Amino acid sequence: MTFDYDLFVIGTGPGGLAAAKKAASYGVRVAMAEQETIGGTCVNRGCVPKKLIVYAADFAKENQMAQSYGWSKCQRYFDWTLFMKSVHREIEHINYSYCQQLRAAEIEIIKERATFVDAHTLDLNGHQVTADKILIAVGGRPNKPNIPGIEYAITSREMFNLPYLPKRLAIIGGGYIGAEFSSMMHALGCEVTLVETDEIMLSGFDDDIRSGVQQGLSKRGIKIFTNSTAQEITHLDDGWLLRTTGNFAETIATDTILVATGWSPNTKNLGLEKAQVEVGKQGEIQVDKYCCTTQENIFAVGDCINRMQLTPVAKAEGIAFANTVFGNHPQTVNYDYVPSAVFSRPEGSGVGMTEAKAREKFGESVKCYSTQFQPLLYQLLEPEEPVMVKLVVDESSQQVLGAHMLGENAAEIIQTLGVAIRQGITKQELNETIGIHPTTAEDFLSLD
Repeated sequence: MTFDYDLFVIGTGPGGLAAAKKAASYGVRVAMAEQETIGGTCVNRGCVPKKLIVYAADFAKENQMAQSYGWSKCQRYFDWTLFMKSVHREIEHINYSYCQQLRAAEIEIIKERATFVDAHTLDLNGHQVTADKILIAVGGRPNKPNIPGIEYAITSREMFNLPYLPKRLAIIGGGYIGAEFSSMMHALGCEVTLVETDEIMLSGFDDDIRSGVQQGLSKRGIKIFTNSTAQEITHLDDGWLLRTTGNFAETIATDTILVATGWSPNTKNLGLEKAQVEVGKQGEIQVDKYCCTTQENIFAVGDCINRMQLTPVAKAEGIAFANTVFGNHPQTVNYDYVPSAVFSRPEGSGVGMTEAKAREKFGESVKCYSTQFQPLLYQLLEPEEPVMVKLVVDESSQQVLGAHMLGENAAEIIQTLGVAIRQGITKQELNETIGIHPTTAEDFLSLD
């Protein structure tokens, strides 16, 4: 049978883009469908604009620090509208760059929603195309709890389109999105209240990082209601009321309510059943180690499958798929040593096993080495801004199972340790490595 394309990719997020470009490098005919903007969530309404807001918020902290370093006090005003115009210009620049790359690779872009007709046929707003192989890379969508008034709340998607900076912000959910937005919006001048169902926010990170971030946010003046649940949202003339139950049974008056309670695969109404592609209870597409679905010619990568919802992971899956299917080089993704970070202030990061996971697997042979200290940058400041570094080690073999950090540049520092930990570096080998002084990262090399 002759097909219109060798590969058709649904979605132009990080996973889809990486797969399409790698497949095109093997000389195959590739097309992509995108119903919104090229780049997916990460570029347009996630990682990139969020990190730019983190940088903007850091200037507020640096202005306060400057006086301790001899700079005279000056009054500054933050213009949210002006700043967001700059953010959207940068996003448009990235979108344009992606378009240029795809054209250079002779990849066709179709600005329509794609749905399945059968295992080899897709419908694009009434126009049908066929493909030998199809890759689903549709990402995820924000969850919203089923409570009265939830239609008044926004998600991270809408945060980047707020016409003004709210004076009061309530956040439902204490994952990395909730932690990051609470941190940066507070630094920009918002009064922030965060509601978290667990005792400690940031599930999935090492417990010391979780408690350290939570304490740091609280110390900055962010109200954190733990062991509490959002119950109801009601409308007022000048804002909203969020009612909570649990340890903190409160009624919070706010201008904006952000829901940050996780993500679900964006697989609804794709027609997957027509292609006999199986999904799980949450709509996640079931794939094998080569990202192949239950239909042998259909594959899936990124946030729509039952793996890790991280941009670099989606890219790795996309490249591995293309190498396997078109490069005659079977390749899988190793999920064991994927670094992760929360870009709050304080910043938290980790790679490898948390202490809890390590103890589940290795029991009493696990030993943790950690230290907390005031980095040189903050020695002239009040209040303290401690850094914590931690290694999780299997004492029987001295292998480093995980590394975790709280504080300035935690993400940048941790990912440099990722290669060493993945290669099985031992505690002794780290200790024998000479660091650079004075730096924060050198303390990973001298933990006792």
